[in-house]
Amino acid sequence: MLKKIQEWRGKETSKSSLTKEELLKHPIPKHIAVIMDGNGRWAKKRALPRIAGHHEGMKTVRKITKAANGLGVKVLTMYAFSTENWKRPKLEVDFLMKLPEEFLGTFLPELIEENVQVRLMGNKSDLPEHTLRAVEGAMEKTKNNTGLILNFALNYGGRDEILRAVKNVAIDLQNNTITTEQLSEEVFSEYLFSNQLPDPDLLIRTSGEIRLSNFMLWQLAYAEFYFTDVLWPDFEELHLYEAINSFQQRGRRFGGI
Repeated sequence: MLKKIQEWRGKETSKSSLTKEELLKHPIPKHIAVIMDGNGRWAKKRALPRIAGHHEGMKTVRKITKAANGLGVKVLTMYAFSTENWKRPKLEVDFLMKLPEEFLGTFLPELIEENVQVRLMGNKSDLPEHTLRAVEGAMEKTKNNTGLILNFALNYGGRDEILRAVKNVAIDLQNNTITTEQLSEEVFSEYLFSNQLPDPDLLIRTSGEIRLSNFMLWQLAYAEFYFTDVLWPDFEELHLYEAINSFQQRGRRFGGI
């Protein structure tokens, strides 16, 4: 039982020697969603301010994006800022709102070269103008790219998303745009922020926490979960390989036998 729990939580070993070539012998998840947790703890361990951890975590986003793209992953959704994160100290929130501008300002040429398409998922209305300008500018410049979709969940909350969808469904029902008979899981999914994306196959959460934290509650219904004690700034390509390797060893029955 202990061994099973350790496998479930993603207890990596330094002796792991997984290679890209080995992974490519088996199906690669089309959509990987990541809860990037542990930036603050990473900084605290080094007696640094929390914002230093967020800055280091930004570098990990770049590294993992390249690794996922190299494996042929179609969508990589990064939980960058939740609707609950506004409760954090103003200094930290302000820094987090500047990170997309710095990240995309620094790495956008590389993302374009890698054929990566940038997208945004979340409530745009509360985002600062400079944050939204940076992300939408990157979206415009990469809209014709055909490689990995790098989807940032920014000012995103799963309950908020579902509630917004319900309200919009109610409006369309009232306006006779759709009927109750037409409403199905597939139709309802069209009202979500992720309506142009497949549901995630694999969810990765770093830092040892084992919860969803209001992330993609509808879309993760049949995703495989992978939890690891590694803090996000320490998350390397090999850790991604180990998560995908764990995914490849699971039987996905979707309620069947």
